[in-house]
Amino acid sequence: MALKRTNVYADDSDLALIKEAAARLGLSEAEIIREGIHRIALAHRVWDEPFVKDDETFDLGEPVGRDEINNSVTEGYEAREHRNRNHAA
Repeated sequence: MALKRTNVYADDSDLALIKEAAARLGLSEAEIIREGIHRIALAHRVWDEPFVKDDETFDLGEPVGRDEINNSVTEGYEAREHRNRNHAA
């Protein structure tokens, strides 16, 4: 990936959060900023084609309820936090 230099202005509080995250994860502050830029760029991307066409479906075997979704999201969050804590140690 070719990188291009640019300048941005950021709040002191945001820069402090970036510094903390970089230290905790063992990454450079620049890498944290690049990841943030990439994530927000993808979040606002407009796709030419729909992700799922009208005639496509996902068979999950049975209906998925609110509790199952909540449990899956919670488990994923906790697993990520566990990885982050272990990576920082």
